[in-house]
Amino acid sequence: MNDDLTIYTGKAAPDAAADRGWLLGHFKDPADPRHSEDVEIKWGVHPKGDERERWATAEQRTALLVLISGRFRLEFPGRTVVLAEQGDYVLWGRGVDHSWYAEEDAVVLTVRWPSIPGYRVDEPEERTDALSPQPSASGRTPAGT
Repeated sequence: MNDDLTIYTGKAAPDAAADRGWLLGHFKDPADPRHSEDVEIKWGVHPKGDERERWATAEQRTALLVLISGRFRLEFPGRTVVLAEQGDYVLWGRGVDHSWYAEEDAVVLTVRWPSIPGYRVDEPEERTDALSPQPSASGRTPAGT
């Protein structure tokens, strides 16, 4: 047996529920095999009407979001992308502000890299440079901001 090889099995929905949807990333305990500073993976379960509380701005990561089920809208400055069929996805890079809204009950898989601290909505207000509200392409500012 190779002691350097770690195998972890789980179920996305219950594992994700324990950490706001996140299955893998820098925020996991370093002893947990799901700890990574290279990548973050989220199993996002969003009821209809769920939306990001504040826009993510000054983005320093690249992200890929894949629709598993439902209908999910992403807002970018000057552009709206609606994912409506299983497997639809959107990729955005560093420097691209974004927000999102669940048009129907939706499940999405998000992969972001690298995994860096500082983007949680519930962090202290001094991190507002990365979390300040921005209007969507439609002119709306997400609720809760």
